[in-house]
Amino acid sequence: MSRIDENREFMAVRIAVLTVSDTRSITDDRSGDTLVERLTGAGHLLAARAIVQDERADIAAQLRTWCADPEIDVILSTGGTGLTGRDVTVEAHRDVYEKEIEAFGTVFTLISMQKIGTSAVQSRACGGVAMGTYLFALPGSPGGCRDAWDEILRWQLDYRHRPCNFVEIFPRLEEHKRRK
Repeated sequence: MSRIDENREFMAVRIAVLTVSDTRSITDDRSGDTLVERLTGAGHLLAARAIVQDERADIAAQLRTWCADPEIDVILSTGGTGLTGRDVTVEAHRDVYEKEIEAFGTVFTLISMQKIGTSAVQSRACGGVAMGTYLFALPGSPGGCRDAWDEILRWQLDYRHRPCNFVEIFPRLEEHKRRK
């Protein structure tokens, strides 16, 4: 069973929040606000925040820019994970990923099933790694963002979480570049 190991020191993670929307602005971005409140409330640092239109190339470009920034460890995007024609966030994420974290979407679906039943099949939440940075594409609803943070990311982005967590393997994400 997972737990917090109080013998380990908390390590703040630098997290960027990207809202994908054709209609939202910073003043009415409730999902982005939810993520910012959650991550800062947990002791992490908001490294950057932006809103981009539902355009695959624009989303991927912003993800790549932030992945290349050494001051950003994790990118959380919200919006564009559904099934409509304008929902291209998942495709943009996958354009950037070096490795996909397949179980993230599976676990998110299991959590969503408990809250919204079979409607959970309509979300394509996903996660991956690129350039030593974790990326997660979350639904555009505040509830979906809360579920992803409270049930998965809060724990996996806490160095004290046992038996394992994403933070403790940060140094090894790009070890393949050191091999000859």
